[in-house]
Formats: sequence, structure tokens, C-alpha cells
Amino acid sequence: MRIYVFKSETRKDLRAFVGDPSGGKLPQQHGPWTATGVVAADRAPPHGFSRNVIEKAIDAEGFQLWRLREKGKAPA
Repeated sequence: MRIYVFKSETRKDLRAFVGDPSGGKLPQQHGPWTATGVVAADRAPPHGFSRNVIEKAIDAEGFQLWRLREKGKAPA
């Protein structure tokens, strides 16, 4: 599966993985959404995310949301 990466234009830290290039299943309340990249089927997702977990979320919900962490800030 190709995984498409989108960013929210209303929440600067919010990103999403989706299975379709249109991003049509992304939550509208956080849109508009802008495509920022694609992860080929033979490539690992960014930031060490699990491809298996992402694909399961896409199959179940149509997308998986994630937030960027501020640089230099430890995870909460």
C-alpha cells in the first residue's frame, strides 16, 4: 500500500497518513489538508512509525493522525 502524507492547515502540528491521494476521508474539522508526500510500498514511514499500525488504522478509519513534536522537546 502507498501511504500518503498530509498536513493540516488549521493545526500546524497535525499530520495524517491516508491510503488515497485525495485525502477525502480526513476529518474536515482539521482541514483544509495539504498533501506533503508519499511513502512507497517498499519504504518505511517517517519518524520510525510502524507501517503495520498505520495500515491497520487506514483500513479501519481511513486515516491515522499524528502530531509533530516541538524540536528539542521531550515526549509527554
